[in-house]
Amino acid sequence: MACRISELVVEAADAERPAAFRSEVLGYVELCREDDGSIGIGPSGVGFGGPLPVLVLSPGEDPRPARARLRMDVTATDRDQDAESERLLALGAAPVDVGRTGERRRYVLADPEGNEFHLLPARPRTLPAAAPRR
Repeated sequence: MACRISELVVEAADAERPAAFRSEVLGYVELCREDDGSIGIGPSGVGFGGPLPVLVLSPGEDPRPARARLRMDVTATDRDQDAESERLLALGAAPVDVGRTGERRRYVLADPEGNEFHLLPARPRTLPAAAPRR
């Protein structure tokens, strides 16, 4: 195996409400909050890198036409991120320039039909203290 689905990213006008709702529905806990307002939720006691993908609710209303509200991000499992990027490009992925800059290293790519996804670096499997259930 060279990649696994590590994160499902769902765009939402307000990330807070769908994150709370989906946490209750799935029995997930909050794993992280990003500076951009994104909220990551996942199985309690597992965190990032577990057998199930993390769900990331990302606020925004991207003006690009026909932009999908769901994106499947992947993480390399048996090679480094640069080597996996080369493999995905050879398979037919294309780089996408979305004007992103920042510290978190990721590749924004598109599959052969133009659907965007990110090739993410491996994340540490550290977990925050579990939030109390409501």
